[in-house]
Amino acid sequence: MPEKTEKIWFDGRLVDWDHAKVHVLVHGLHYGSGVFEGIRCYKTRKGPAIFRLKAHLERFYNSAKVYFMKIPFTREELSNAIKELIKVNKLEECYIRPIAFRGLGKMGVDPTGNPVNVAVAVWPWGEYLGKGAREKGVRCTVSSWVRINNSMLPMTAKATGQYINSMLATMEAHLKGFDEAIMLDSRGFVSEGSGENLFMVKNNVIFTPAVESSILLGVTRNTVITLASDMGYRVIEKNISKDEIFSADELFFTGTAAEVTPIVEVDHRSIGNGKVGPVTKEIMDKFFNVIREANESYKGWFDFVK
Repeated sequence: MPEKTEKIWFDGRLVDWDHAKVHVLVHGLHYGSGVFEGIRCYKTRKGPAIFRLKAHLERFYNSAKVYFMKIPFTREELSNAIKELIKVNKLEECYIRPIAFRGLGKMGVDPTGNPVNVAVAVWPWGEYLGKGAREKGVRCTVSSWVRINNSMLPMTAKATGQYINSMLATMEAHLKGFDEAIMLDSRGFVSEGSGENLFMVKNNVIFTPAVESSILLGVTRNTVITLASDMGYRVIEKNISKDEIFSADELFFTGTAAEVTPIVEVDHRSIGNGKVGPVTKEIMDKFFNVIREANESYKGWFDFVK
């Protein structure tokens, strides 16, 4: 359960954590008709800063547009609400969860005419894949569940209902004793984790699945591609086969929740020497250094909570 904070922003009002409730018949609960984002606020040397807020809100509104949802607040209003919520809850670091969902109205698959409710919650959240995951890496399995194809659902949108696909993959991985799942697309190529993008290192070149592999275009994925390129690495987006990840020098996940997390084993096969690889560590160190220093070279990535 998320660590309880004092207030949640709900449809333009700050409400107590325990009072942020909806009716049992809201459309989003029954049909998964909602979109959401995961964002982080970090404690930097210049004060608390929301990382890549503009990029996350752009995807949030684009996801809503794909599903014909009109969010009844402007991006500026939502941006200000997030900052206000962090201040009210007296947090220097936190995870931020904006969500928009079809509310109470008619039942049935077509939600046209139902109101769109919007909420934002913030809470402290450490390493998503477990304490110490960044230092020791995580163990993964290739899921038997196939990633939803782009022709079935728009996978570049971050919608609530489609995550039931990820839920099955994650539960399967945990039942098998692994930390996380790696999912393949409908063609048999590597797609992503249940909630993370994936990167592979081979002969000092970095590879990541392309958009046709039914991936979410992650903000952290984009961040890592930018940082790695600035560090002199060649980054290639391509179709990656399952056997390629078994023989990779290094693998790692990226995501707002996962940040940069090394993968040291896939289906009982050690990746590289079974420890966090040098390229992964260099990128991970660069990622957190840029954030902690609120690096001026990437100043457009930070929205400070004054």
